[in-house]
Amino acid sequence: MANDAPTVDFRALLEEEKRNLQAKLDELGLGGSALSYDSNFADSSQVTAERGEVEALGAKLRDTLQEVEDALDKLAEGRYGMCENCGQPIDPVRLEAMPATRYCINCASKH
Repeated sequence: MANDAPTVDFRALLEEEKRNLQAKLDELGLGGSALSYDSNFADSSQVTAERGEVEALGAKLRDTLQEVEDALDKLAEGRYGMCENCGQPIDPVRLEAMPATRYCINCASKH
């Protein structure tokens, strides 16, 4: 089957996504050290609310970063692009849109 579509460098896409996620974590102050807030801040409930929001966002970013790192490991091992549920190849268009995806479109719709 002939394919006229350009070849996508999935490693480059994943590496770029990894850098972006790490930069976002760094911007939030979550790149490696614990968050610090001014203990003299007048409204401690506001600090608590903001801390909770930042920590929730940080947790989501870390989860996404782990998915990207897992995808890079799969790429290195020759297992990249295979659905973790059914074992079938994931459509390259889906991989281009979501390089760290673990499931084909059919299995993803079931989750």
